[in-house]
Amino acid sequence: MNLENIDYSLYIVTDRGLSSGRTTLEIVKAAVRGGATCVQLREKTCLTLEFIEQALSVKEYLREHNIPLIINDRLDVAQAVQADGVHLGQTDMPFGMAKAILKDSMIIGISAESLEDAIKAEKGGADYIGVSPIFATPTKTDTAPPLGLEGLRKIRKAVRLPLVGIGGLNKDNAGEVIKNGADGIAVVSAIVAADDPEKAAGELKKIINQARMI
Repeated sequence: MNLENIDYSLYIVTDRGLSSGRTTLEIVKAAVRGGATCVQLREKTCLTLEFIEQALSVKEYLREHNIPLIINDRLDVAQAVQADGVHLGQTDMPFGMAKAILKDSMIIGISAESLEDAIKAEKGGADYIGVSPIFATPTKTDTAPPLGLEGLRKIRKAVRLPLVGIGGLNKDNAGEVIKNGADGIAVVSAIVAADDPEKAAGELKKIINQARMI
């Protein structure tokens, strides 16, 4: 897979706690059918072996569709399954250490909770930035205050890296996030918790495409 031209436009982050008993693979397949372009596997509580097994099953499907698999936080899991990338938050392994381990074997995304975080991530050599959170979200309770669209615009003016907005995003506000400088939107509950994840992904993809044309 060409890791230099990844489409971050509709970036799904998994969360089994919101999936209503459906497997992660079922959710991912539905999201991809609907138009998801990037998948981040996030597991904060399961055992390492289970995380690896899930990642391998998802990776096999994504490779068939040329869609990148990003692992949240866990460099060891990302390396074990030969994922396409890893995503690190501000309290995860420092970027410099992760880069020293991974070198150029996969992309590294960094969550930026402020303008300063974003500038530091770009200077450090990150491949993309997750601008987090744009709006308040119940999915994660340990986040910084929402940046809002104004915060997103400030980051867009300051950095050239691809920006993926995350936090409280849904079909009602996704278009505005794209119009205000994001290259893509990352969603959790808007797809994972939807009654029909494929339909939800399709609606979001349409909104993203329309916002890009304006």
